[in-house]
Amino acid sequence: MTGPSDKIIASQAEEVRRDLAVDREGNRQHTVQTISQSYPTTLEDLWEACTQPDRLGRWFAPVSGDLRLGGRYQVEDNASGEVVACDPPRSFTVTWEFAGESSQVAVHLAPEGDRVRLTLEHQHTGDADSAFWARFGPGATGVGWDLALLGLALHLVAGEDRPDDPDAFARTAPVRRFIRAASERWGEASVRTGTPREDAAAAADRTTAFYLGEEPA
Repeated sequence: MTGPSDKIIASQAEEVRRDLAVDREGNRQHTVQTISQSYPTTLEDLWEACTQPDRLGRWFAPVSGDLRLGGRYQVEDNASGEVVACDPPRSFTVTWEFAGESSQVAVHLAPEGDRVRLTLEHQHTGDADSAFWARFGPGATGVGWDLALLGLALHLVAGEDRPDDPDAFARTAPVRRFIRAASERWGEASVRTGTPREDAAAAADRTTAFYLGEEPA
């Protein structure tokens, strides 16, 4: 028998919309990764889940700091940044500062009948000839956001909190299948922007290996 969480994980890859835009100008590349999912909750509840530290810690990660316009935040063992725009309960935008790079993340919430859709846009401008992008493609960031949206679905639908050991959770068979499926879909998104299929597939394989704790080829 399968429980609610197993069913959510099994269907999650299909529940998510993913899009990728890549623009090059000279030696610079601007990317916009968009990921979106609807949830069976209210606008106010989803806003609270995305902006209140106690709720964020239950599905995303522990987040500290001053979570208001102009304030700075810190995601535990991950990015930090500043809240640069906020329109409760519809949208907010933050800088995303990680590993010496700065990008921007915008979250938009919109009612859809008796559900609410969350759309996240992650924008980054960097070197068009980045070895990291060539090696891993959009999945390096995209699969991370896929896992976040999975955590949100488990929190809102199944009432499950973030696992105490995320690495062990990622090694379970259902989540491994989900990671593989999400990585393949980001590879397809890369193909749609003009990446040769062979290159996109190879990058997706390396991304999958990274998230599964395997040695990338």
